[in-house]
Amino acid sequence: MVKVTVLGAAGGIGQPLSLLLKLSSYVDELSLYDIRLSKGVATDLSHINTKVKVTGFEPSSKEDQSAIKQALQGTDVVIIPAGVPRKPGMTRDDLFNINASIIQSLATAIATTAPNAFVLVISNPVNSTVPIVAETFKQHGVFNPKRIFGVTTLDIVRANTFIKEYDSSLNGVEDVKVDVIGGHSGETIVPIYSTSEKGSKIFQKLSKDQKKALIKRVQFGGDEVVKAKNGAGSATLSMAYSGYKFAEALIRALKGERGVVEDSFIYLDSSLPGVSKVKQRTNVEYLSLPIRLGPEGVDTVESGILDKLDSTEVELFKIAVNTLEQNIKKGVLFANKLKSKL
Repeated sequence: MVKVTVLGAAGGIGQPLSLLLKLSSYVDELSLYDIRLSKGVATDLSHINTKVKVTGFEPSSKEDQSAIKQALQGTDVVIIPAGVPRKPGMTRDDLFNINASIIQSLATAIATTAPNAFVLVISNPVNSTVPIVAETFKQHGVFNPKRIFGVTTLDIVRANTFIKEYDSSLNGVEDVKVDVIGGHSGETIVPIYSTSEKGSKIFQKLSKDQKKALIKRVQFGGDEVVKAKNGAGSATLSMAYSGYKFAEALIRALKGERGVVEDSFIYLDSSLPGVSKVKQRTNVEYLSLPIRLGPEGVDTVESGILDKLDSTEVELFKIAVNTLEQNIKKGVLFANKLKSKL
């Protein structure tokens, strides 16, 4: 039996994400939490004829913690899309002051109620919110680096989708598998087309300007959506799909499927195979890389990809790492600042 809890289930990402999870054959129970409307979303979804049991939880007041504890009780996987969406002219870093407190509060609830759950962080800015979750878990003595993931799958989805537009012979995004390393905002996003069997062949045929434009589009694809929605929202549907895709991959690995590899933003714990090599190349504690998933979460970090970067990717990766250092530090300082006030 697999129970999944969505924190922020009534939001723009939470609702379509919950729908996809309701349709998943890998999920048995779906627990939906939000400060409002989650019971309505749960009731709506419960009318869909699939095996997944759905329950909604809402607090009766700002001080009420019983609802989130009930939602998290006995859960295996927690997905966090909670927070405010990005608006026109707003970067992911601009979201920090608003979303950081929300994430810290939710992380505290998970640490005290479901400390062994696998935690998937969608809420932006991921480069900073994942460190907040990790630091909060450390403060409660339940931190396990194998079980906390920053969901960067949307970057991979975009990298696969956008390059397909340069080759009409491709029938779908599954024809291309492109890894994206670094982080999950702007210049920290580094699509690695050179290591993709089909992606590399297409990429090499592009002009210098086309390559540059493609990389920038992957890095700033979120801006494209915000602009197209005229300020009425950000990337919600594609993000919901991406969160669902990563969640299903993780659950398949938890159930014993071998060879499940996905990219994710994780804490680089030295005990994990492959991490020592990464740390020799970077000064960061967190990074998005291909990881092999297993029953305990992160099984191995596929560090070999760093040896295969072409000259342009090497330079992009350097820029990403420099920016990531500041993003990560921001999250760590925020979490520890809150700790000092307790």
